[in-house]
Amino acid sequence: MHSNPDPALPHQTVDLLVIGAGPAGMAAAIFAKLKGLDVMLVEKSNYVGGTASTSAGTLWIPENSQGEAVGDKDSIPAAKQYLDSLISTRTPRTDRQREAYLATGVEAVDVLHDQTDVKFVPCGAHPDYHARDGAAIRGRAIVPDVFDARVLGRDFEHVRPPIREFMIFGGMMVGKMDIPRLLGRFQSVGNFLYSGGLFFRYLKDRLRYSRGTRLVMGNALVARMYYSLLKLGVQPAFLTGLVELIRDGERVVGAVVEGSAGPRRVLARKGVVLATGGVAHHAGYRERLMPRPTPQFSLACETNQGEGIAAAERLGARINAVENGSGGFWTPVSVTRRSDGSQGLFPHLSLDRAKPGMIAVNARGKRFVNEGDSYHDFVEAMYRDAGDGQSIPAWLICDKAFVQKYGVGQIYPDTRDLSPFEGSGYLVTATNLDALAHKIGVDGDGLKQTVARYNENAARGVDPDFHKGHSALNRHNGDASVKPNPCLAPIDSSNLCAVQVWPCEIACSAGISTDEDGRVVDAVEHPIPGLFAIGNDMASVMADSYPGPGTTLGPAVVFAYRAVNRAATE
Repeated sequence: MHSNPDPALPHQTVDLLVIGAGPAGMAAAIFAKLKGLDVMLVEKSNYVGGTASTSAGTLWIPENSQGEAVGDKDSIPAAKQYLDSLISTRTPRTDRQREAYLATGVEAVDVLHDQTDVKFVPCGAHPDYHARDGAAIRGRAIVPDVFDARVLGRDFEHVRPPIREFMIFGGMMVGKMDIPRLLGRFQSVGNFLYSGGLFFRYLKDRLRYSRGTRLVMGNALVARMYYSLLKLGVQPAFLTGLVELIRDGERVVGAVVEGSAGPRRVLARKGVVLATGGVAHHAGYRERLMPRPTPQFSLACETNQGEGIAAAERLGARINAVENGSGGFWTPVSVTRRSDGSQGLFPHLSLDRAKPGMIAVNARGKRFVNEGDSYHDFVEAMYRDAGDGQSIPAWLICDKAFVQKYGVGQIYPDTRDLSPFEGSGYLVTATNLDALAHKIGVDGDGLKQTVARYNENAARGVDPDFHKGHSALNRHNGDASVKPNPCLAPIDSSNLCAVQVWPCEIACSAGISTDEDGRVVDAVEHPIPGLFAIGNDMASVMADSYPGPGTTLGPAVVFAYRAVNRAATE
């Protein structure tokens, strides 16, 4: 079979064509350039980073060198035991993928860390998300080091900004380690100087840039990758998207891409790498691959429209929907109302749900989940409880003292005036449970019974219903100063607060089936020569499980490395 686009189209030839400048695509371009390949990287939007720009930027890499260097011992055999216990739907191909991931993870990260400006630091204590044999408390999660984006100059404006609600003062990023010092800025001279330094650095940045240039989390990761690409001489072709793949016989030999100057053919001697962001906002794939009711919200980059998956499927690629369960990796989100009238989404990852004095209830006013479990597991519980839609949406319930101490969603800790959030409808308040139940539309008797039982058990530090506070993950995200259970405290029923949350995917688990080197496979598991899929375009190596922090970004980097190594031999 031949795919013959108009031969009159302008054309060029490279070794490797990478489509999509998220972290998977940028990693592939970096690895290709380090191997001496002539690489072209095209990006549909005017930004690098994709969805990862708004993420925590964590990679799950068992036995990583960064953790080893600070004494955080880990074991790849233990990690394999842990993954095997989580992933029940298995095939020889996916078994080989996980073995390849574990075998290559450290090497892939070390190449970036040692040969580019993509520097990582260990997370310290950051527990795996399930209490299973082989789980680890520390040593598997790494994050990008803080990055000074001033070195990018004008190219900084090509780094996709983080979620607006994640920035303070309209454009200043803060990391998890910054928060205690900022909140305690008047508690010590050191904290005051640290906080003042961050603020004045930000003010200086705003004289030249659209936002602060001290980058952390996912923004630091993608900016470091972009800076490394530029130093290697790779300038992404922005505002250039995939039109179709070009096939000669069985082999994919390039693609038609279209930018501001119109369509052109790009022929690729070594192959084409799809890294376009997965299912994302493609309505048809969402309906086909995600659970019902189909989630109405997505944290995926808005320009990710599933074109990579669609192009591969047109060539006979197998789309993995069975082995990947719910089709996505999930977080509960609250819908924010911004001052300019626009709508945002705030992901409730870990900073509020595990804290003592918060419960989640469904339309019956009943708890349905351990609120301190991972964001993915929280949404999975929403769907399990939602045969009649009862837990979609759900409500996070706490009291005003909780909000002021810990914050909730977009409301930061130490916020005293809650009226703007009440006025926008983001926060619902009431002075008794009957009034709150009426305002949020849940069963009043059910809510009163739930809070009474929860308060009685919380006073004793136990949760016989959902075991909140029993796991290492729960306790890590709780409040260690609260005894005997860092995740449990009674709720004051005379000063109630509630925030509505919805299921939302942070990444896709369903996607294009590949082998252990990222080669796209067809319905009978045969590789399609010259075609690779990585990142969210690739069906997740984790199947339908979410083992720990960095479940998507770890494989994105590792399989970019493996795909490029394989492509270089073709």
